Amino acid sequence: MKKDGFYSSGEFAKTAHITKKTLRYYDAHNILKPSYLTPYGARFYSDEDFARLQQILLLKYLGFSLDDIREMTINDSDYHFMADALKLQRKLVQDKIEQLQLVERAIQDTSKAIEEEHSVNWSQMLKLIHLTGMEKSMKNQYQNASNISARIQLHNKYSTNTQGWFPWIFDQCHMAEHSTVLEIGCGDGSLWLENKEKIPKQLHVVLSDISEGMLRDTRRAIHANVKTSRFDFQVFDCERIPYPDNSFDLVIANHILFYCKNLTSVFEEISRVLKTGGTFVCSTYGAAHMKEINELVSEFDDRIVLSADRLFERFGKENGADLLAPYFQNIKWLSYEDSLHVTEPETLISYVLSCHGNQNQYIIDHYKEFRNYVRKKTEDGFTITKDAGIFITI
Repeated sequence: MKKDGFYSSGEFAKTAHITKKTLRYYDAHNILKPSYLTPYGARFYSDEDFARLQQILLLKYLGFSLDDIREMTINDSDYHFMADALKLQRKLVQDKIEQLQLVERAIQDTSKAIEEEHSVNWSQMLKLIHLTGMEKSMKNQYQNASNISARIQLHNKYSTNTQGWFPWIFDQCHMAEHSTVLEIGCGDGSLWLENKEKIPKQLHVVLSDISEGMLRDTRRAIHANVKTSRFDFQVFDCERIPYPDNSFDLVIANHILFYCKNLTSVFEEISRVLKTGGTFVCSTYGAAHMKEINELVSEFDDRIVLSADRLFERFGKENGADLLAPYFQNIKWLSYEDSLHVTEPETLISYVLSCHGNQNQYIIDHYKEFRNYVRKKTEDGFTITKDAGIFITI
C-alpha cells in the first residue's frame, strides 16, 4: 500500500532517473536509506531524500568514491544544512573546472612538445599524473571548508558581542598604509572579507595556508570581493617561511599555532621574517572555552570525545606567554569578551559534527535522536562560554 507523502522505490527511481538496482545498492551500503520501511520490507522515499540523492550524484560525478560520499554527506533536509551543502558543492564544481582546465593545458603542452621535439617530456608527464590524482585533496578541501564554515556560523549567529571576532582582531592589528602583512594559516580569508572596507589601500598582504585547495578558494573570494590593496597567495608550512629576514611589519596567526608540531621552528621563523619593531598577533583560547559543548555531547553519549587533543595545552591562554617569551618581547594578552546564546539546534549540530573527534561514530547512526536532544537543550536558550583572545608581541 502506498504511504501518503512518500514515493515507492520504483517511483523514486523513475523520478530521479536512476535504476532501482542503484537505489538498492545505495541502501545496502548505507549511503541513501529509505525514509520509511514497511513491516513487509517495502521501501518508501520522501521529497527530502531527493536532497541527499542530489549530493550523492554530484559528488559521484565529481569523481569521489562511495566510501568518500558516505563520509561527506549527512541525511538532513533542513534548509540550513541544504544551503551550506549547496555552497560547498558549488566550490567543488569550480575547483573541478579549474582542475580540468589545468589538465587540458598540460595535455596540450605535452602533445606540442612531442610533435615538435619527437620525444617525451617526462616532467610534463609527471605534471599530468599529479593533476589527474587530485580527488583526495579535493575531498580534504571539501571537509575542511565545511568544518570552518560550521564553526564560523555558530559564532556569527549566536555571539553576544556585537563586534564579531574577525573585526575585533582586525582592529587590534592597527595596519598602516604601505606596510607588509603575512597571515599564516589564513583559512577561508574571513579576516579580510569581513573587514574589506577597512583595509588600507596600499597595504601589501601575503595570505598563506598549508592547503592548496583552501588557498584557491580564498584567492577566488578575495579577488571577487576586495577591491583595494595587493594580495599574494602562497602555499607553505609555517615552519619554513619562504621569505627573507625582516620582510613583514605584521604577522598574524589566527587559531593556528596549536596545530603546529614544532612551535620552536615556527616562532624562530616568524621572528626572523618580522622587521625590527614589527608586531606578531596570534590568537588562541583557554581551558574554559566552549566547555558546555563537551558537556552536552558527553551527556548524550559519554564515549564521545570532540577532540582527542587538548589544543589549549599546546598553545593556549594559560601557557602562551611562556612559549612566546624566548622569541618576542612586550607580550600582552587581550581577551575577547563574548559568549554564545544558542536558540536553535541546527548550527550547534553542524559545529559538533565539524569537530576532529570520534563524534560521528556515535551520532550519525542516532542522528534523529541527537537532533531531538539538542532541540530540547536549545528551546530556552543554551549558553556557551567563550574564553578566547590574542597575544600581541613586539
